[in-house]
Amino acid sequence: MVKICTANEAVKDISEGMCIMIGGFLGVGTPDGLVQALVEKGTKNLTVITNDSAFPGVGVGKLQDNKQMSTLYTSYIGGHPESGRCMEEGELKIVLTPQGTLAEQIRAGGSGLGGVLTPTGVGTVVEEGKSKIVVADKTYLLEEPLKADFALLKAYKADCHGNLIYRFSARNFNPLMAMAAKNVIVEVEEVVAAGAIEPDNVITPGIFVDLLVKGR
Repeated sequence: MVKICTANEAVKDISEGMCIMIGGFLGVGTPDGLVQALVEKGTKNLTVITNDSAFPGVGVGKLQDNKQMSTLYTSYIGGHPESGRCMEEGELKIVLTPQGTLAEQIRAGGSGLGGVLTPTGVGTVVEEGKSKIVVADKTYLLEEPLKADFALLKAYKADCHGNLIYRFSARNFNPLMAMAAKNVIVEVEEVVAAGAIEPDNVITPGIFVDLLVKGR
């Protein structure tokens, strides 16, 4: 059985300088309770991998508000004005990556691959500092895999063994990140008994999950 704990207990081992992945898309499918616990803990100098920096006071945006990030791997920062300002003034390193590429880098990290080849970004500033590989006369960028010390995720329902299902658009980066981190903490709305979830409906197998937190 997977241990069930509070949000504050779940994030206690996240320390300064660690790399964390956080699921969600503009706040949807983000583990709000876990993010809030991390804000209250006040851990600084975090490298965060997430789709976007959300909005002020919302989801990952709270980490931006509290200046807890040193590096941000993301595809969009337009919702939070402070992200752009901090990037321009050198207060926060932001690695902007096309959304599909970011997802595939995380997938590669979780699958044990050495990276992913993509034509997206060839001939633009995106290719700066990256290896280019020609396959069948077409040029691709080699995008390296992304991994993390912790993944903070949101799911709809889990059984006591950690098998997860998601609802609607909350099934965004969460399943990919579950495979790409050493420690996976999942905030769920409901925890049910073993066997209550049909095996065919399981999206993330419990073998990837370390801790469950009962959220809203």
